[in-house]
Amino acid sequence: MSEAPVDHGADAVARVLANADSAARRVSIREGRATALQQQSDYLDDRDGDQFDREDRAALRRVRGLSTELDDVTEVEYRQLRLENVVLIGVYSHGSLEDAENSLRELAALAETAGAVVLDGLLQRRPHPDPSTYLGKGKAAELALIVAELGADTVVADTELAPSQRRALEDVVKVKVIDRTAVILDIFSQHAKSREGKAQVELAQLEYLLPRLRGWGDSMSRQAGGQVGAGGAGMGSRGPGETKIELDRRRINTRMAKLRRQIKGFAPARAAKRANRDRYSVPSVAIAGYTNAGKSSLLNRITRAGVLVENALFATLDATVRKSSTPDGRPFTLVDTVGFVRNLPHQLVEAFRSTLEEVGEADVIVHVVDGAHPDPAAQLATVRDVIGSVDARDIPEIVAFNKCDLIDEDARLLLRGLEPTAVFVSAKTGEGIDELRARIGDVLPDPDVEVVVVVPYDRGELVALLHERGRILSTEYEEGGTRVHAFVSPQHEAQLAEFVVADATAAPPPNGS
Repeated sequence: MSEAPVDHGADAVARVLANADSAARRVSIREGRATALQQQSDYLDDRDGDQFDREDRAALRRVRGLSTELDDVTEVEYRQLRLENVVLIGVYSHGSLEDAENSLRELAALAETAGAVVLDGLLQRRPHPDPSTYLGKGKAAELALIVAELGADTVVADTELAPSQRRALEDVVKVKVIDRTAVILDIFSQHAKSREGKAQVELAQLEYLLPRLRGWGDSMSRQAGGQVGAGGAGMGSRGPGETKIELDRRRINTRMAKLRRQIKGFAPARAAKRANRDRYSVPSVAIAGYTNAGKSSLLNRITRAGVLVENALFATLDATVRKSSTPDGRPFTLVDTVGFVRNLPHQLVEAFRSTLEEVGEADVIVHVVDGAHPDPAAQLATVRDVIGSVDARDIPEIVAFNKCDLIDEDARLLLRGLEPTAVFVSAKTGEGIDELRARIGDVLPDPDVEVVVVVPYDRGELVALLHERGRILSTEYEEGGTRVHAFVSPQHEAQLAEFVVADATAAPPPNGS
């Protein structure tokens, strides 16, 4: 394979953009990092905790210039299937060019997170994608020239390709062609750590793979017999029985059924933990938002959880639960959930539905938005669509624009126009964290049962329970015990029933009752 030139972008981009009437547009991906990732690589709080996972992910580095792979993807048996040097392509039929470029830059960030080197991007405006090759026939041929010029070995489409489109485009460009869904699944498979996370990712991968199985050579030959044999050969032309592709499909279906049972088996453990929190009336706050919006950083800033924080997409897949409290002392749990992205594959939404249950079961949702992102409105719409898919639209929502230390006052005014009641926070500097905790305290369900109790001095644990779980109005110390006027939840009212007095002026019970 010929060695790629050193400067991939400047001459090619200038040549294509010089043609103002061209229906296709090159997107310069090489100018800095992809927009979906922050330019500052040190956007991490020193107090985030141990980051061993992040160090492990960065411990394996690719040595450039050692590839001996073949140029033709049809030699698949001798080719290592992996992401390496990629060219991005996209088709947009409606909306502005800026929206299309933002989507392609997000795809570049996804490819970088998966471990690829993005060389270039190509956008074409069409009423609809070509049913055969996704891009038009002429643009597909132009793409083949660009791929050969840059020495790319993979083409990534900014949508989910039909199996026939992928095969036809591979025949034209002579390199591997994948789509946005395959990149996201690849990232999820790299970042899954827990047993449940790995099972969910594998299930999503198999659901994606099943309709895209393809045959190579005689091992995938079709069964035939009688007059339908090859060339009407008649007797002696029967197939050998079940073909290899049918074996693969059957094994995939069997494995998918096993994974669904396995994922279903994780549900009782989660339900038991949730029931334990419900038994003690601990409200739950779910942190939801776009990927790389800073959800884990915010969790670390509020609770000092020490969970993994990385400037990468989908760094967090498994739900993390930590305890915190409102400014008035009421405890609640913070749940860090998986991030979302535009055009999130439906296979992942279905596979991670058990994880997304944490959002649907929450009392409050803190919707974290990247305030420094070029299109925060699209982030809001994307996340709310996924929240609606788990029947959580009726749950109170607090919008928090994170990374406000990276934006100016004009940008804040624009964001305030999107969400007038939003809170501006910075997980890096700590700005707005106290305001966010106060807002959570205002929105959390408040104990609504008013009681006056006189608790004996030998039952001090009940007084502690009132201070921890209820809202204290007054406390007095009498001969018979501690008189407390408070609001409590119905569950705790039952525990205190024997010590309740008729009203605030009632005489205290005898000592020790």
